[in-house]
Amino acid sequence: MTTPTARCFGDGDPLYEEYHDAEWGVPVRGEHELFERVSLEAFQSGLSWITILRKRPAFRAAFGDFDPRVVAAFADDDVARLLTDAGIVRNRAKILATIANARAILTLWDHGRTLSELIWSHAPAGSRPQPTSFEGVPATTDESRALAKELKANGFRFVGPTTAYASMQACGLVDDHLATCPVVLARPAPDL
Repeated sequence: MTTPTARCFGDGDPLYEEYHDAEWGVPVRGEHELFERVSLEAFQSGLSWITILRKRPAFRAAFGDFDPRVVAAFADDDVARLLTDAGIVRNRAKILATIANARAILTLWDHGRTLSELIWSHAPAGSRPQPTSFEGVPATTDESRALAKELKANGFRFVGPTTAYASMQACGLVDDHLATCPVVLARPAPDL
């Protein structure tokens, strides 16, 4: 009898399994979706990802479903409201960064750019072999350092190279599923 191969992460928690199987590493290009991923990666800094996943519905409700126009209009009373919302991570610096990042997105739009264009311009060229262990997965790359630098230059906050790389993983710019992961094993064999 063959035992199924374990996921890269998330086995044993249905929410985490669903995220692993259906979202992590899948390309994301929508503005709201990218804003959500970048925001949640910033909120995750210093915490476990499952904590953020469990709070994601509350984050969506608290931050206007991550509509940049809605969040950019947040004022001091909204910050005070968010700091009392036990459903989210109540960190003033991260809340203020999310609002600043929404405003930065609007500035991008005013200049004829999109968050999608900015982020995807830093996708690594070509593909690389699937890692065989997480020890083979970098915390930062030249591309994530360049992405963090460009985001900061455009007014974004809480977007260092490590957070930028985690966002690249979450948004499918890189695919760091392990070679033995069921997600990888279920893919069709490449044409030779």
